[in-house]
Amino acid sequence: MMNKNEYKNFDAIGLANLVKNREVSPYELLDLAIEITEENESEISALNTRLYEEARSYIKNELSGGYLEGVPFLVKDLNVSIKGIPTTMTCDLFKDNIADFNSNLIEQYKKAGFVIFGLTKTPEMALSLTTEPLAHPPTRNPINIKYSPGGSSGGSAAAVCAGYVPAAHGTDGGGSIRVPAALCGLFGLKPSRGRISSGPLIGEGLGGMVTSHVITKSVRDSAAILDISKNNFLGEPYYTTDEKVFLNEIDKPANKLKIAYLTKDFFGTRLSKELTQNTIKIAKLCHSLGHEISEEEIYLGDFDVLRAWKILPGVNLLNLISQKCMSLKIDIKDANIEPLTMAWIEDAKSYSALDYHKTINIMHAIGRKISYYLSKYDLILSPTLAIPKLEIGGIKGDHADIDKHLNFLFKSFSPFTAIFNQSGGAAMSIPFGKTSDGFPLGMHFAGGIGDEMKLLKLAYQIEKTAPWI
Repeated sequence: MMNKNEYKNFDAIGLANLVKNREVSPYELLDLAIEITEENESEISALNTRLYEEARSYIKNELSGGYLEGVPFLVKDLNVSIKGIPTTMTCDLFKDNIADFNSNLIEQYKKAGFVIFGLTKTPEMALSLTTEPLAHPPTRNPINIKYSPGGSSGGSAAAVCAGYVPAAHGTDGGGSIRVPAALCGLFGLKPSRGRISSGPLIGEGLGGMVTSHVITKSVRDSAAILDISKNNFLGEPYYTTDEKVFLNEIDKPANKLKIAYLTKDFFGTRLSKELTQNTIKIAKLCHSLGHEISEEEIYLGDFDVLRAWKILPGVNLLNLISQKCMSLKIDIKDANIEPLTMAWIEDAKSYSALDYHKTINIMHAIGRKISYYLSKYDLILSPTLAIPKLEIGGIKGDHADIDKHLNFLFKSFSPFTAIFNQSGGAAMSIPFGKTSDGFPLGMHFAGGIGDEMKLLKLAYQIEKTAPWI
């Protein structure tokens, strides 16, 4: 019989193979996942909702094969719907927001055989890169509980890091898969715009900036889950298609890539000595693997890069929360939401249709500038974060200063990630190296729309050469 330490040592494909070979049952895996969760959850606080009985019922009545049959799995409490379960976005206003359908992605996860046993915590309405909602305990980083696992997929990253599951669903609209992956020493891939469906209720999130995928321990898990999640639904506003099976290709010889590495951020600020050294170190590793490397400087300071992340979430919040308040027959000013969320809503009331249109145009102009560099290079390399660790309380939501919040998130803390939500290109954070005091460092590789294969093959090469598990 499998024990907890053995369970933690497997990735999702490894667990699924055990189930296929009848060496372990889905019930045994679920029981282990629940036991590990309950041992750690009071300290880590990664979950919003436990779905233990629903998971057992799914195994008994619905589980019928699939590539990842019987693997315990967690879903972020945001942007997807599970029939009969509330999607709260970690906002008490939505605690009774019970779905009457499964999202397309949830249907794909179930067909693959994932056993969903909980929903993971986010910051309220996913408006931060830490997971510290004011009305709930903060999610803590299992590496050191004084620190944050990041956000907004912080609950998912913490759950994988603590061993609840080998992989968990996340969403990424500004770095929300890649930032937590970096802080927790995990692998996080943001797929291209159009690769993953947000339907049937949502066509696009934040003008196309938001997508879903997973945070994983292994590269092969990310590839396999991307294969089962790929968008093949009618009527989607965007499609990014690929006939090849990612999992079947990642271990094949990689084509020689031209990789540009950055030692300054997009606003001209030079990286710290420690981050510069780690960037050059992984660039040299890529060179040893047969790739061409060059230092490059990409300056985007002429663009109002934060505009998209101010106006698009504001309009989205105003729409969502005003509709919810109407259904509850309360005024928005009486809604039980955080001060920063309320400030964003009030700010959004001042925007015109022209403001929104100009924002989309700026976002697309940034995408064209990035595409120019991606016509010269295959991938752009940088650290994932300019500040490689974040204490609990380092980002607060108990104020109303949106500009201060955004400047810290996307200029001081994570200046590289959000640009590729605006461009729509695929990007990943891969664990490589540690800080002087032992925290994991994430390295960020970004490409264009449809470049997941390049990224996954490179990640697999690095994982085999400099393993992190």
